[in-house]
Amino acid sequence: MGLAEIRELIKPVIKEVDLSYFSGKKIALDAFNALYQFLSAIRQPDGSPLMDSKGRITSHLSGLFYRTKNLLEYGIKPIYVFDGKHPEFKKKEIEIREEVKKKMEEKYRKALEMGIKSDLKKYASGTSRLTPDMVEDAKNLLDAMGIPWIQAPSEGEAQAAYLAIKGLADYTASQDYDSLLFGSPRVARNITITGKRKIRGKEVEIKPEIIELEDILNYLKLTKEKLIWFALIIGTDYNPDGIPGIGIKTAYELVKNTNDPEKLFKYVGWDKYYKD
Repeated sequence: MGLAEIRELIKPVIKEVDLSYFSGKKIALDAFNALYQFLSAIRQPDGSPLMDSKGRITSHLSGLFYRTKNLLEYGIKPIYVFDGKHPEFKKKEIEIREEVKKKMEEKYRKALEMGIKSDLKKYASGTSRLTPDMVEDAKNLLDAMGIPWIQAPSEGEAQAAYLAIKGLADYTASQDYDSLLFGSPRVARNITITGKRKIRGKEVEIKPEIIELEDILNYLKLTKEKLIWFALIIGTDYNPDGIPGIGIKTAYELVKNTNDPEKLFKYVGWDKYYKD
């Protein structure tokens, strides 16, 4: 998602904390986001996911169980929110993701044929798919653990943000930044992937982060509406390409210095790329 680029602008207001900071807090987690992380990370050396005796994938269940257990040990109260039907205007982003997975599958197949073991896990991690049966298994596991979950009518992050807005959750948790656009007052990152991880071959310590919407708006001197204009220009899940040729710094300056969305989007040539 293009909005990930906003990190470069808001680094000064991102706070690193220990997982214990969230003790006693209710956190609404993007379930699909977490399950895909587990499917990607929990794999055998040859890239294959964990499976049961019947050949059914269980990586997502292993990750869900142990990560949730870890959260509970810290006194954190998780609420998992599952995606419903994706909105029609997210179709292009889903098609792009599927194309990426197909390319990764081809790279994995070739690495397997050539016996290049060092590349197997890397390519396999990009082929993860979450089936309806796998989602149902995850819900059943949460039921068995006594952990609440919510079925969103559409986007899980939008539902999670709503819980935070209404005070039913203290934080939304996701690796994406969509929650900010949905109005979540407080977003927690790295909740489900804390600890030591290998990134680009180097072992690094990943710690939870807190991002507060009010801090971002004050630091960037933007309103919530302007933050959304900014996101649309650099690209979101609903218009992944954004406006070609306009980078994050230019987009920020444009948005900061105008109060008229009609003039702004006419200037950047919105209709040229998004006629509908």
